[in-house]
Amino acid sequence: MGKLFLAAIKEETIGLDYFNHVGVGKINATYNTLKLINIHKPKLIINYGTAGAINTKLKGIVECTKFYQRDMDVRGLDFELGETPFDKIKEIITSKDGYSCGTGDSFVNKKIDMEVDIVDMEAYAIAKVCKLENIEFKCFKYISDNADENADNDWDKNLAKGAMTFASLISTQF
Repeated sequence: MGKLFLAAIKEETIGLDYFNHVGVGKINATYNTLKLINIHKPKLIINYGTAGAINTKLKGIVECTKFYQRDMDVRGLDFELGETPFDKIKEIITSKDGYSCGTGDSFVNKKIDMEVDIVDMEAYAIAKVCKLENIEFKCFKYISDNADENADNDWDKNLAKGAMTFASLISTQF
């Protein structure tokens, strides 16, 4: 198999039957991505999902090419926000073009300390697995909310819109 399509949950891919679902959060995404790699042996992984916009100018689908762990916080020991102690990989950049994504195991509905364009809960984990396994990685996120006090309601309302928009994009790109 050449391509493997991954999303966190079925609700993000309504009507898109070619997706595998890895679950919510970094641990689920890591574990299930590795399982799917061992089964399918892809050359390219395409991740799609919803995301909150920190950069509120963003709308629709964006391609993310820079990935950070927004909830790795060891600043008390003089590490930078997002830096895993004693890990050589501080960030994952697949291209200078595209947007930055801060991944963490929390739903963002208020200001965060990290400067990124969008926030999600799985992309960094999948990007790191791909980097370590030498698999090409593409990531597309539908801006479902502005990571603010209305984020939960906005996310709910935009799930189906995102899937339809991704289906249109993917038919022209892949």
